[in-house]
Amino acid sequence: MGFHTFDVDRADALEDPFRYRYCSREELLSLLAVHSDAVVADLGSGTGFYTDDVAPFVATCYAVDVQAEMHDLYREKGLPENVETVTADVADLPFDDASLDSAFSTMTFHEYATAESLSTVRGILRPGGRLVTVDWSASGDGEDGPPREERYDLGDAVSMQTDAGLAVEAAESRRETFVTVARRVE
Repeated sequence: MGFHTFDVDRADALEDPFRYRYCSREELLSLLAVHSDAVVADLGSGTGFYTDDVAPFVATCYAVDVQAEMHDLYREKGLPENVETVTADVADLPFDDASLDSAFSTMTFHEYATAESLSTVRGILRPGGRLVTVDWSASGDGEDGPPREERYDLGDAVSMQTDAGLAVEAAESRRETFVTVARRVE
């Protein structure tokens, strides 16, 4: 896969409400099934588009991105009080084991998906904690998003999550994207 990062010079595209075409705020919150005292991480948060949607419903939301410049743009936009930025690669997250109730990734799985990163995510989730993934599908038509050769298909995403020790409870292929909901089980 490409394992690229989103071009900071195009970061304004990350604030386009057109993104809700692929995952709405309501759908993301429903998939996460968060509660008001939850601790959650947005993996590949960019400028905080989806972080802002989840933050009002949780105690703490970590905006994780490998690019510090994305956090600078997010701060300029205005961070909610309960959002903390974390500059890190998903394979090297600075959270304690079993410290998060949920993590989510919207259109970034293809940028970080490795056995190491998924093992890290599994480790930081509490037993029963959810990982919600919405990403561009390799079987999509390539109309939007990264080139098809940089994407995973649903089967590969499910296999990678299962191999990392997550139990995939829901998996859906869509026209251009896929969605998975996985849990850490002991």
